[in-house]
Amino acid sequence: MLGEILTAIVTPFKSDGSVDLDRFRALASHLVENGSDGLVVTGTTGESPTLSDDERFQLYEAAVDEIGDRATVVAGTGTYSTAHSVHLTERAHELGVDGFLIVTPYYSKPPVRGIVQHFKAVAAVSDRPIVAYNIPARVVLNLEPDAIAKLGEIPTVRAVKQANGDLEQARRIVELGLDLYAGDDDLVLPFLEVGGRGGVCVHTHVVGSQVKEMLRQFRAGDVDAARLLDEELRPSIDLLRVVVNPIAIKCALNLLGHDVGGLRLPLVEATREEREAVRGCLERLGLLQPAAA
Repeated sequence: MLGEILTAIVTPFKSDGSVDLDRFRALASHLVENGSDGLVVTGTTGESPTLSDDERFQLYEAAVDEIGDRATVVAGTGTYSTAHSVHLTERAHELGVDGFLIVTPYYSKPPVRGIVQHFKAVAAVSDRPIVAYNIPARVVLNLEPDAIAKLGEIPTVRAVKQANGDLEQARRIVELGLDLYAGDDDLVLPFLEVGGRGGVCVHTHVVGSQVKEMLRQFRAGDVDAARLLDEELRPSIDLLRVVVNPIAIKCALNLLGHDVGGLRLPLVEATREEREAVRGCLERLGLLQPAAA
């Protein structure tokens, strides 16, 4: 529907802190040329909490124009406000995106019936597919399979991005007939093994082609080769654990010459120690030559 590998793209900033649409376009094309079937624009990795609505809409428009004929564009339009989520979704629909990533409303911790009504309100303004995003580590609320089943009754809720390592829950999502996407990069292969579609990933900023090859090997039935490649990519998982997302991946991209700029407060740039740890992971992946002693 939306592809197997979707990269949650970072938002590049200029030195004055404004959104750098030229660098965003260049990075979007690079990702699509290196394994990404689509991009999630203005997800957490894209620093959505600190973007204005106008900046969001500029990014959606730029993504559709730059890669819309080659890959899918999924807009992260979910917030903890239903009215705001509806507004963002409606405008993103008008701009031509292919689908929407809607996170479980955070902070207010609504009951399941409130979550269902939230998704219904968003679904009412577009006929395009919705990926429900279950990430208990950030919203302090886990969507249990029964709750996901209720969301699955909404016709346009077609997939779940599951940032929860419970394989039984993951299997239940597949049994419900929904596309299962790994929401943590180390879950891509385990989720494939229970019937998953792929992943909404961050590490694919730097190892996109390799992750796509891992999926190809798995689909071709060479599971051992897929597992071996997954293990070889372990430094890309370690990289993301150096410091909270997207600090580490932006650091990595800058080290690799993509010049995505800094971050908006309250996020801060990597420390010297964190930067060296990120560099070490890139060296282990063979993406950077070891620094001279």
